[in-house]
Amino acid sequence: MKRELAILLVIGVALVGMAGAANYMYEKANIKGVGYKNVEIIIQTQPGLNGNKLVEKESGSGNVITQRTEIEAERDPFGPWCCNEPCGSEYNSTTPGPCIIEGWNDPCCCVDYINFNKEAEFEYMPVSYQTGTYDQKWIEKLCVQNYYIGAVVVEMYTHAEHLQKNTEVKTRRDCGVWDPEGCGSDGCFGCGNCTGALEANFNSNVIGVAHIGWLSKDVMVNCKGRHYEWGRSVEDLTGVFSIEKFIQLWGNGTCGEVQVDWLPCI
Repeated sequence: MKRELAILLVIGVALVGMAGAANYMYEKANIKGVGYKNVEIIIQTQPGLNGNKLVEKESGSGNVITQRTEIEAERDPFGPWCCNEPCGSEYNSTTPGPCIIEGWNDPCCCVDYINFNKEAEFEYMPVSYQTGTYDQKWIEKLCVQNYYIGAVVVEMYTHAEHLQKNTEVKTRRDCGVWDPEGCGSDGCFGCGNCTGALEANFNSNVIGVAHIGWLSKDVMVNCKGRHYEWGRSVEDLTGVFSIEKFIQLWGNGTCGEVQVDWLPCI
């Protein structure tokens, strides 16, 4: 009897630990000051080469006139798969993900996204404290990947003497629901099913070096085991520039409206 109670207690603790996993992440920051600053942010919604991923690196010395950052992310605890299989007798352990709801649906396709907003202005100058002298021009690097649709966006500034930027990036997975009534004879799935979107809006003024680019590749491999490349854009700027760029990379069948920022910061 005591052994059975001990086993039940261990199972209960394990379930509580699973339920308490940090599937939702949020951070909001507002920083001003003078000195040396070094920040690194890494977020992923799925392990390995799956899900949505974001990496940001920022460092430099001088005047931090303003910096407002807001990050929100939520991961699908059931994994990166989209089931879209009928629950019941045909659903077995070999199918990725759990089956929860009876009927035609996609129970294991939950929300999976990262939203990133940053408004910042930096001025470079050397600073000296008792801990040492810091002399580094500003570096801002941002890379966002969406493995659901094979899309990546990069925004990078280096050797920046002055940098004023407003960046908004959203990457997500979109999941539709099986609708046998409205699908038609081709057996298609609901709008936005098992696909996703990556959208970026860049608005910056920089004295230094800027690098902005995006890449779109097929998530499936060809007969040679390679991913077809459908498009890319790479832009490198050195000098004094004002940059406004909107990037939208959607998976096949993604629903929604195109929303371009018509009132940018100046």
